[in-house]
Amino acid sequence: MSAEFSKVANKNDVPEGHVKVYTVENQRIAVCNVEGKFFAVADICTHDGGPLGEGELVDNTIECPRHGARFDVETGAVVCMPAVVPIATYPCEERGEDLWVAVSGEHK
Repeated sequence: MSAEFSKVANKNDVPEGHVKVYTVENQRIAVCNVEGKFFAVADICTHDGGPLGEGELVDNTIECPRHGARFDVETGAVVCMPAVVPIATYPCEERGEDLWVAVSGEHK
């Protein structure tokens, strides 16, 4: 199944080093700007369901504000416990000044 992209924001809406949360196809997606490169991940910590979008970006990881679990924003891999299950990542494309995310179809 091919991915269907939805426009979520203008690139300027997500400043470098920040995270913004958008709802795409009834799913909360955290869009992260890491040194000008954009990534989209599920806005739910796999440890206890915390809102990752309220956490901080630390280098290329997002930290859950509840217990400090950290995840790689590109791969979804756990890089700091207490989480042990990776988060979902989604394709994020820049099209001109806009950001597009695909939550349907294949994702990691």
